[in-house]
Formats: sequence, structure tokens, C-alpha cells
Amino acid sequence: MRIYTKKGDDGTTGLLFGGRVRKDSSRIEINGAVDEAQAALGAARALSGPGSELDELLVSLERDLYVLMAEVATAPSNRRKLTAGTSLVTAEMVTGLEDRIDNLSERFAMPTEFVVPGQNPIAAALDVARTVVRRAERLAAADPVEGSEVGRYLNRLSDLVWAMARWMEGDEHVPARGRTKGGG
Repeated sequence: MRIYTKKGDDGTTGLLFGGRVRKDSSRIEINGAVDEAQAALGAARALSGPGSELDELLVSLERDLYVLMAEVATAPSNRRKLTAGTSLVTAEMVTGLEDRIDNLSERFAMPTEFVVPGQNPIAAALDVARTVVRRAERLAAADPVEGSEVGRYLNRLSDLVWAMARWMEGDEHVPARGRTKGGG
């Protein structure tokens, strides 16, 4: 099997369940941002210990993003072919993110003001991932699909990644104003 197919040389790309769209279509722009977010989460994962709680959480999120990308890469006329949790984002997936946010938020002192990113390499990598997720969310908001959970998922995912970064900082946050202080 070759990496290149030459099918995209005309500036189009294939959709799941058939059809082609231009590579600069809004759906492909969304998936491009999600692909970047997945890679950014992978960079953070590379800084975590193999088999650690963070590593396992990031692998789970990266796998969820494949589900999300499958949904986004499906023409509206083929949405009926999607499978919940495999190629279609579900409300339960969104709720699962909320549960993880709640769990992590209990593990660190909540900052009382904006935090300057970069307290340590893992938190910095997570903050980069969060910003890419936010871009994907903005792109998805510009091209919503009725009945889709993609926008809600991306919104919660960015919140979760923010919480993960704060968790990795512990209680040592650098506030946007003033000097370094513990607890924010």
C-alpha cells in the first residue's frame, strides 16, 4: 500500500461514505484543526510518563478525536450511516468530558485570575493543545450541523485540556498580573 494516491492532486479530498469536497472546504478546515489538536495532545503525551494517568487520559482523548473527525468528514446526506461512539460523537462522550473536568478540578487550587502558560513543559504543551482545540471549536461553530454534538464536545474538550494543564502545574500558577505565587 502506498502513502500517496494522487486522488487529491485536483485539490479535493474524499469523504467518509463517499463524495469529494475541496480541500479548503469548511468541513476539511475543521478536521485540519482537529488533526492539529490531536497532534498537540500527542506532544503533551510524549512528555508524560508511559502508562501514567495523564498518558492514558490523552490516549483516550486522541481516540475520541478520530470519532469526531469521522463525523465531520461525512456528508450531511450520509449522517444516517454513522455509528454512535465510533463515527458519531454522542452526548455521553460530552458528559464523560464533564466528569473528567470535575474530577481533575478537585486536584488543584482553582486560579483566581488568568494564568500565564509555561509553568512546566507538560502544562505548556497542554495549553498549546487547548488553543488548537479552541480554533477547531470556532471553525465548527461557523459550520454547525443540526443535531451534532461536535461543537459541544470541542467546547468541553478545551475546558478539560485547560484543567489538565492546571493539574500538571499543581498549585503553582503564574498569574497574569504580578509575580509568581502559589495557588493563584
